[in-house]
Amino acid sequence: MAMRIPIARAVKRATSSSPATSFIPPCASRWRRGNATMAPPVTQNSVGSKGPTAMVFMNMGGPSTTDEVGDFLSRLFADGDLIPLGRLQNYIGPYIARRRTPKIIKQYAEIGGGSPIRKWSEYQAAEMCKILDQTSPETAPHKPYVAFRYADPLTEDMYKQLITDGFGGGKGGRAVAFTQYPQYSCSTTGSSLNELWKWRSRLEGKRATTGEVDQEGAIQWSVIDRWPTHPGLVETFAQNIEKKLLEYPKERRHDVILLYSAHSLPMSVVNRGDPYPAEVAATVHAVNERLGQKHQYRLVWQSQVGPQPWLGAQTSNTVKSLMKKGHTDLILIPIAFTSDHIETLYELDKEVIGEDAKGHEGVKRVDSLNGNPVFIEALADLAKTHLSSGIACSKQMTLRCPGCTSERCLASKEFFAGQSLQLKTDLTGAA
Repeated sequence: MAMRIPIARAVKRATSSSPATSFIPPCASRWRRGNATMAPPVTQNSVGSKGPTAMVFMNMGGPSTTDEVGDFLSRLFADGDLIPLGRLQNYIGPYIARRRTPKIIKQYAEIGGGSPIRKWSEYQAAEMCKILDQTSPETAPHKPYVAFRYADPLTEDMYKQLITDGFGGGKGGRAVAFTQYPQYSCSTTGSSLNELWKWRSRLEGKRATTGEVDQEGAIQWSVIDRWPTHPGLVETFAQNIEKKLLEYPKERRHDVILLYSAHSLPMSVVNRGDPYPAEVAATVHAVNERLGQKHQYRLVWQSQVGPQPWLGAQTSNTVKSLMKKGHTDLILIPIAFTSDHIETLYELDKEVIGEDAKGHEGVKRVDSLNGNPVFIEALADLAKTHLSSGIACSKQMTLRCPGCTSERCLASKEFFAGQSLQLKTDLTGAA
C-alpha cells in the first residue's frame, strides 16, 4: 500500500542529503578508553547556533541482569511489529514469555549475568557526542541518550529524561533518533520509531494539551533510519574480518568461508515487503567488495522463534551442513548487530560454535563492533552529515511496505516526514 498524500507533500521540499565522501577515520587522537560517562543536563540557553542537540540511540535492548529477563521477554512478545501473533497477541505473547523465561535466564547467566548492550550503547553514544562537539560545533553541545524498546532505559523513560534535561516541554530543542540497526526493518527500527512517536504524542502532542494542535515548544525530531553501506561501517567489518583471517595458517586462509549472520524475520513480515533482507544483503556485498571478493560466502539467518516459517537458511543448519561437506574453516560475522549481546555471546559462541561445530578450531567469530574506534568515527560521520542535511528522515522511510495495513505505522511515518519542512526552515533562517 503506497503512502498517503500527506507524506509526499511533507518531504517534497526537503533538501536531498549530501553525497557520501570517502571515509578516513582520524580516530587515534579521539579514542578514549574506559567506561561511558553521562554528560550533564543541557539547557536551552546553552547553545551553539542550532544546539544543544539530543542524540538518541535506539535499539532492542537486553536485560542487564537476570532479574530483568521476565519483563524483557514480556515486552518483546507483546510487540506485534517484531513477532506478529495476530489477534491473540495479548494472550499468546505473555504465555510464550513465561514459558521461555527460565531457559533464557540460564542463557544470560552463562554470559555473565546479563546483556552488555546497554554498556556498549551508552559508551558508543557518549564517545560519538565527544567527536560531534568538535566536528559540528554549530549543533553543540550534543547530549547522549539511549532508548531501548524492551529493556531499561525504555523509550518512555528516555523521553521523560529529555524533558527533565531541558528539551521540549515548551522549551523546544532538537533531537535525533539514531537507529542502531544499520539495516531498516519495520519490526526493529520501525517498531522503535512507532514507540517514540507514541510517547511524543502522549507527552508533547495533542494528548498533553487541551487544544486541538500540538503544543508549542515541543522537541523537533529527525531520524537516522538506515545506514547499511556507510563506508565506516563497511570498513569496520572488513578490518575485523581481516584480523580474524590472520588467525588461520597462511596455506588455509584463502579457503576460509565467510558466513554473514543476521537476525532472521518471520516470512509473514518478509512477504509484506519489508526492506530488511535487501539492506542486509547490501551490507554483505559492500563488505565483500572491500575485501576484494576473495572468499566464498553465504548470508545466513539466526534467532528464529516459534513454529511459523522464518527467513533462512539458518546459521546453525548452515554450519552443520558445511562441516559435513568437509568445510571446517568458517568465520561467523554478525553483520546486523552493532555490539555484543545474547545473539553473539550465547547463540553464536556457545550454541553454533560450541555445540553445532563442537568447538572445532577452524570455526571462529569476528569481534563485534562494540567500542571499535573506526566504528565510533563512522557513527559521528553519519550524525554530522545528518545534522547538516536539513532532512528529517530518508526518502525510503516514507514508503510503506506494500502489504502494510498498520495505521500506527502510517501516523508515525507522517509525523517524522513532516518534520522536514521545519528543519529546512530552521537551517535557512540560521544561514
